[in-house]
Amino acid sequence: MGTTRTMRTTRTLFLLCVVVIISLIGRSQGFTSELSRRSSFRTPITVRSSTAVKSEASTLQASNTNELLPLRRGSTVALITPLKENGDIHEEDLRNLIRWHVESGTDNLCLLGTTAEASSMNMEDRATVLRIGVEEAKGKVPMMVGTGTIDPVKVKAMTQQAADMGADASLVVTPYYVKPPQRCLVQHMIDAADWDLLPVVVYNIPGRSIVDMTDESLAICAQHSNIAALKDATGDLNRVSSLKALLKDANVVDDDFLLYSGDDSSSLDFVNRGGHGCISVSANVVPALMHKIMTQPKDAEEWNTPLMKMHSDLFIEASPMPVKYALKLMGRISSDICRKPLDRLDAQYESAIQEALKQANVSIN
Repeated sequence: MGTTRTMRTTRTLFLLCVVVIISLIGRSQGFTSELSRRSSFRTPITVRSSTAVKSEASTLQASNTNELLPLRRGSTVALITPLKENGDIHEEDLRNLIRWHVESGTDNLCLLGTTAEASSMNMEDRATVLRIGVEEAKGKVPMMVGTGTIDPVKVKAMTQQAADMGADASLVVTPYYVKPPQRCLVQHMIDAADWDLLPVVVYNIPGRSIVDMTDESLAICAQHSNIAALKDATGDLNRVSSLKALLKDANVVDDDFLLYSGDDSSSLDFVNRGGHGCISVSANVVPALMHKIMTQPKDAEEWNTPLMKMHSDLFIEASPMPVKYALKLMGRISSDICRKPLDRLDAQYESAIQEALKQANVSIN
């Protein structure tokens, strides 16, 4: 393990040196390589050394390092957080949902992500969700926990909490609103990995963050031994092959950097093009079927086709309003309320969700 980590770190530094050298040669002699043609970097990427970053975080030590379950291929549910009518977390409903996913074969749990309304939660709320997740799923299903935001200090604090409470990986979104350049996006992910608290899943979602990590940037991140996966919510299926080509060039072993689709409508195609699974909103509704589709993709077209309207209509209004309405219809949660600034699903969209569930052969009350 130590030798592999050293080799991957060496490859990372080597690739960074290549980027810098090519840029300097190109400026002075007009030299253009295949890498520089494909790269969108306008300035060379530089990454602070692991030693420097680790010294800043020397007091941070994950408490469950020896108990981590590695992330699996297949269906990862982007789990909702059920709430009471007053907005408090409905602990019994959450516990029952997690038990259902464990029984249904969900391959990984994603807690405290976008679908979980984590942006409206304080650290006490997060601790409640983590505690229940650990009590119900620790050692049974790997738990990926959203710890991303703009401020790296807050990312570190949330990642530390998740590690201490028993999570298996952290999902770190590209910083939104401030629009960092590529070199800063890479540095943000490298820093999160260098804390050595939890394996990092890079979350690339341009539709929400307004920034898009290029394949070249992702290939650099993938060579870090503590960056384990990508959630690709671009919806661009062509990027699967282009990224895998760069990963191959960088000698990144397939299972060392898992590729998860973040788009339910195209997730089957994503896996059939070489991806490893999805992080799915639809899995909230049909966990066993999404597991089957993602783990048997070559035979899954007939299973996935009835879900296509649901894949789409679960985003008919801002998520998680539609999926919470669906789960309430199914009797899985007591209330479909979301925290402000969101609300319940608008009544005009209720019939669309009902029809989508019917097409998906989902029983409702």
